[in-house]
Amino acid sequence: MRLKSFAILAALALSTVISGCSTIGGQLFTNNYGAMTDAGYQLPRIPIEKVPARYHRQEVRYDTSEKPGTIIVDTQNKFLYFIEGDGMAMRYGIGVGREGFEWHGTAHIALKREWPTWTPPSQMIKRQPELAKFAGGMEPGLKNPLGARAMYLFNKGGDMGYRLHGSPEWFSIGKAMSSGCIRLMNQDIIDLYDRTSVGAKVIVM
Repeated sequence: MRLKSFAILAALALSTVISGCSTIGGQLFTNNYGAMTDAGYQLPRIPIEKVPARYHRQEVRYDTSEKPGTIIVDTQNKFLYFIEGDGMAMRYGIGVGREGFEWHGTAHIALKREWPTWTPPSQMIKRQPELAKFAGGMEPGLKNPLGARAMYLFNKGGDMGYRLHGSPEWFSIGKAMSSGCIRLMNQDIIDLYDRTSVGAKVIVM
């Protein structure tokens, strides 16, 4: 009887790990990177086993005086925190600006777009002339650099030119490869997009 009870408890514990994977103070969402259909697009599964576990979406303890709904970007450690309140935050792995394209400051989300068009800025086209064909905008899709979602950062001077966006390049998470934008895995930007309101404060450290 005791052996049977132990087996039941072990099975329950295993199912908990598989469904969410507990972490200190929260949950690890490793199983949320499967293939999915979104607005008619077939997002492929991310080989999440190839992404370091620290960059998987997870709920963590995070003490801050910032109000819930605020986004804090830790560029050094390659984490983005969505503040939930009560000392908790949803943490996502990110890719950040490469050397020469780093930046820090405070902004807010002015616009949100699902499956956005990507238009490379003129400075980027000068550096990479092969992008001139997209000067009028690159159609949304699985190869679009902005991925499944984009949130546009503005400050008092207007559009900063930086975005929080998805990326088909899951292998860039945890690295400094972008031109200053903050990139997330597509499944993560969809999750963050649904949590974030227009006007939300964004702090980039």
